[in-house]
Amino acid sequence: MWLLQCGVVLGILFLLILVAALRLFAFFTKGICRSTASMKGKTVIITGANSGIGKETARDLARRGAKVIMACRNLETAHKARDEIIKDTGNEEVIVKKLDLSSLKSVRDFADDINRTVTKVNVLVHNAGLAYMFDPKITEDGLELTMGTNHFGPFLLTHLLIGLLKQSTPSRIVIVASELYRLANLNLNNLNPVSGFPAYLYYVSKYANIVFAQELARRLEGTGVTVNSLHPGMIDSGIWRNVPFPLSLPLKIIIKGFFKSPEEGAQTTIYLSVSESVEGVSGKYFLDCKEYSLSHRAKDAATAKKLWELSETFVGLKPNDPHI
Repeated sequence: MWLLQCGVVLGILFLLILVAALRLFAFFTKGICRSTASMKGKTVIITGANSGIGKETARDLARRGAKVIMACRNLETAHKARDEIIKDTGNEEVIVKKLDLSSLKSVRDFADDINRTVTKVNVLVHNAGLAYMFDPKITEDGLELTMGTNHFGPFLLTHLLIGLLKQSTPSRIVIVASELYRLANLNLNNLNPVSGFPAYLYYVSKYANIVFAQELARRLEGTGVTVNSLHPGMIDSGIWRNVPFPLSLPLKIIIKGFFKSPEEGAQTTIYLSVSESVEGVSGKYFLDCKEYSLSHRAKDAATAKKLWELSETFVGLKPNDPHI
């Protein structure tokens, strides 16, 4: 009995030491954007800026003097976030506009509004993301909800705003992806899996984000518009709110113990949006404010070209729409 008790104590002690070591490792290896670049006179669009790393990105760029357009689905939380950011930064040029990336009509309405009312877009941050565990959902356009929100919506939005981005050069497109793409396979024979498993489709959508970024960078080469994608880290943010009980209980313990805060998770997005060191850099993938390698599959040009062509069809790109 005494040996068993000692074994339990030693096991708990080892676990605590391991947890502490992991926390220290995470603390000392997390990236920090150290650029002091001003964003005065520049206009930035951030999708999903009402919470999480999107909100912290908006706060930082507003503090640097940028005009920040918060493109959000939930206007109530967006207005609260805007008021908080204005109070915190003293920058009154923080604007909320309605955008539901799961609706192609909403994407078009938002883009029409921006093209009518804004003269330049220096940075477009594709930050908004959706993650469901179960219960597949289909959008009004017949798209699987996760893929519609995380890939097809941003794909269409980029096309519709490309004119402003080109006339605002040098300009940047920043795409928030995830290392979780490595757990997925991009099935081009079923790019809109309406009966798929939503939790897995989040990984697939992040894969699509990265492949889209690679092809977009190739197509925009020489235009003055750069494109880079990133992994923000595992973040304590609202994206995990759809995890059902009782799975949410152990997940909360893991999140609070090991995940980055939204402010920490926003650092690489901020870095790619403002840093002079990535001026002219395009088609790269970043983690903790440093360039990081992609899998060979994610860099396959033929896959990227096919994804692009299929995505044009799924979003209903029209002949008179801007093409890239």
